[in-house]
This record gives sequence, structure tokens and C-alpha cells, in this order.
Amino acid sequence: MGSKKRSSNKAMRPADWRLATKLVQGGLARSEFSETCEAIFMTSGYVYASAEEAEAAFANKKARFIYSRFGNPTVQMFEQRMALLEGTEAARATATGMAAVFASLMSLVRTGDRVVSSDALFGSCQFILAEILPRFGVETVFVDGRDLAQWKKALAKKTAAVFVESPSNPALRIVDLPAVAKLARGAGAKLIVDNVFATPLLQRPLQHGADVIVYSATKHIDGQGRALGGVVLGSRRYVEEQLQPFLRHTGPSLSPMNAWLLLKGLETLELRVARHCTNAARIADFLAHQKALKTLLYPGLASHPQHDLAMAQMSAGGSLVTFELAGGKKAAFRFLNALKMVVISNNLGDTKSLVTHPATTTHQRLSPEIRAQQGITDGMVRLSVGLEDPVDLQADLAQALAAI
Repeated sequence: MGSKKRSSNKAMRPADWRLATKLVQGGLARSEFSETCEAIFMTSGYVYASAEEAEAAFANKKARFIYSRFGNPTVQMFEQRMALLEGTEAARATATGMAAVFASLMSLVRTGDRVVSSDALFGSCQFILAEILPRFGVETVFVDGRDLAQWKKALAKKTAAVFVESPSNPALRIVDLPAVAKLARGAGAKLIVDNVFATPLLQRPLQHGADVIVYSATKHIDGQGRALGGVVLGSRRYVEEQLQPFLRHTGPSLSPMNAWLLLKGLETLELRVARHCTNAARIADFLAHQKALKTLLYPGLASHPQHDLAMAQMSAGGSLVTFELAGGKKAAFRFLNALKMVVISNNLGDTKSLVTHPATTTHQRLSPEIRAQQGITDGMVRLSVGLEDPVDLQADLAQALAAI
């Protein structure tokens, strides 16, 4: 009898909940009205019963909300649910995914520091590392994320931060996270992992040695094309002592309305990601037999050059399929323009299938040399596979390929 009681009590601890429960119940804080759905606290500020209470709040002697740039009840629910999901001690939300990336880096570095990054990155991440950080006297060294010898050489010197995307955008390159984490620790660096393509459900960077994890919550977490948002996760010490002061004083705060939408997105994330992966795997199998393709990249396919590593770190292949058409930009544009159901958009992780041409959109501002280094060709197409019936998706892709 006592044993059953202990088991029941343990099950009531949020950290011990199973995944689906965390996604629905995590971080929930009801107001005095006992609402079923999370409340939207659409307020910029808060009132105090006395001047003394205000003084105590600003002196950090009383835990309470002060100003929604610093913290907000709805935003806090999203942060706590994300931390519970990811298994980190703390999290802070931001207005966008790029605000999360920038904050994760700027909270760790100062003039004279050094950052090492994988070279296969989203265009805006590349800009932050290659253009913005050096303006503040921070050195950035890029390595081929697939090459451990390059990582070893770059991390032989003291380093403040290591930044990686795995899988990368758009070429789906994989970084050996445990190996890089070990090298980062040896260099005194914090490892930051942009886990957007894998989602919190398919890859757990913390278990592979990451110190900080960042997401564009705009992607799969919202997953329905409604809201911008980002989140940074890590240890309580890092979040409270390094990240929070940066966010508090620079102000990339998440709107309470967007936090509410992201909370609603988390409730169905497990169901959506499972369908995304099933559909993407089926579409990848279909595309593998198409003669118009020069190359096809999907981590879940055995033909992916890093398939074994991807499947050692991820539980499924994800929702992104990238391929190169033999006819270059002309063939890619003909293909995109011939699609009837799949729409052209630079977003990803949406319920709707979206397709883009990275060389002329998300990575347009990179030099041809850097695009070539990242494996981005003029014939490359990135397909974010949605939740439509795969038979209909396959039919649309087939007729578009026939139009090239």
C-alpha cells in the first residue's frame, strides 16, 4: 500500500511526467478564476500595494512580476513548459528565434573572446557570427562541422562559446554533438546547439553534452504559421546570471499573446512531429527514384552521408527534405512555379508543406564561395513536409518534376 502511494506521489512531480503530459500540463499556473485554458496576461506593467512593496520588488527582495519586459505570467508558463520538456533547469523566451540565437551568444562573450562555429548555418546566424560579433572584438572561427580534425584544431585554444546547427539549414549536415561537447569543455567553452530542425522531440542536446539550447519557436513549436518566438534553455546559473541581465536590459521580450499561441502549439507538438516525420520519410522514398534529382538529402535515408550519426543522435529523420535538381536554378524555379498545392515560403515546420530555394532566399546574402562551402547549389530546393495526405503531396511533386 505504501509503495503504491509513493509511486503515485512521484507521478505527480512534473519532472517525472511522460512527454505527452509535459506538453499539455507543464508550467500551468491558474489565476484566481480557475480557468481551464492558460490565461493571456496582456499587460505591460503591474501595480504595487505600497511604495515599500515596489522598493522591495526592485531590490529583488520580493519575487513578483515588475514589468513584462522582465517577465510575464503567460510567458513564464511557456518558459517553464519548455524547460520541463527539454530537461533543463531554466529557460527564457524571446521575441524571435534570431533574438534567441543573438542573446545566447552575447550573454557569453566579451571583447577579446573567441567563438568557434560550424560553417553550415542559417543565413542570419552566419551574419551574427561573421559580421556582428567581430565588431565587438570577438573572434569567430568557422570549421566544417562534419570534420572532427578541424574541431580539434580550432578548440586547441581557449574559447568562450561553440555554436552549431545539427541538422543544418538547408543541407542537413550533422555534427557529432558528444565529440564536439567534449572538445568544447576542454577549451573552456559553452556549447550552444540550435536544435530547430530536430525539435525537442527528436534530439535531446542536453543528453549529448550541450550547455545551451536555442529554438526558433516560430517553426514546429507554433507550427501553424501564426506567431514569432524564440527560447534559450540552460542551467539556472547561466540563465539567471548571464542570460537574464542581457534580456532584461536589451528588451527582446516575447509578447504574452505569442506565448499563449506557443503554449497551444506545444499541446499538439508530439502528434504533429510524428506525422511530419512519417510524411517526410515517405516523400524522401518517393524522391529517391526521381531522375530529375541530382542529389537527395534526408537524415532518415540510408543514403544520407551521415545517416548513422544522425540516427545515433535523433529518433527520426525530421520534417525537412533537401534535394538538388540537375538543371540548376532554372530547373529549380520551374519546379517551384509548377507546384499547385505545396506553397513557396521561407518558413518551415508548418502544418502546410512549404518549399524554398535557399540560394535566392534564406542564404541569398552569403557569397557564392560561402554558399558552395555550405553545399548550397543553385539547383538546391528545401522542402518542409507538412501534415497533408502524403498521396496528395506525392502527386503534386510528381507533376511539378514533370514540368521541368
